[in-house]
Amino acid sequence: MLYHPTVARLTQRAVLGRRRALILLLLPALLIVIAIVVRALVGADDEVTAGVLGGFALATMVPLIGVIAGTGAIGPEIDDSSIVYLLAKPVPRPTIILTKLTVAIGITAAFSAVPTLIAGFILGGNGSRLAVAYALAAAVGSVAYAAFFLMLGTISRHAVVFGLVYALVWEALLGSLVEGVQTLSIQQWSLAVGERIGQGGHLVSEVALPVATVLLAVVTVGTTWFAAQRLRSLTLAGEE
Repeated sequence: MLYHPTVARLTQRAVLGRRRALILLLLPALLIVIAIVVRALVGADDEVTAGVLGGFALATMVPLIGVIAGTGAIGPEIDDSSIVYLLAKPVPRPTIILTKLTVAIGITAAFSAVPTLIAGFILGGNGSRLAVAYALAAAVGSVAYAAFFLMLGTISRHAVVFGLVYALVWEALLGSLVEGVQTLSIQQWSLAVGERIGQGGHLVSEVALPVATVLLAVVTVGTTWFAAQRLRSLTLAGEE
């Protein structure tokens, strides 16, 4: 069995706790407000739509929500050692990781891809094409971000800090300045997927779609596997 309902409920409750829920709601709400204000001031414009959805939604909101959902799915349990009670149950370690990853992906996509789609429709650039393209990119990015940050949660007590450094420094800052960094950016890989739908020059990725698809798969599968192995090592350490 690859999904455990009880683990899923516990994980959902942990990620959507009062403090995290407020942060998760804040970013999408801010995006919607920005979209409404921009549409009122500028009107429907493809370039402006791409600027808002690409510059804020995909570059900032999606990775930050991924940090909150991915690390929150397992990090706090490891930090306070309550993971021991879960590991004591007869649940395969890969099932625990896959269940937590499923919850993290669902929450990340719900709080990022859906608001991105709504904001795109509000902005109204290029009909619905840009809205759907960026929403798809956000959904694809949600999978890789959730897996990557979930892995960070299994290996460091400072996973949130490292996640923020990756999201804000590596991708948002260096990714916009250093050409080589863009090739190793989940944001650019996600853009490559959305670019196929959002044709017209307003949504452009620096990474070719075949390369992006492979890298997305490698990162998602690789980090998930590593997280499961890390959980096994924690179990062994507790049993010795």
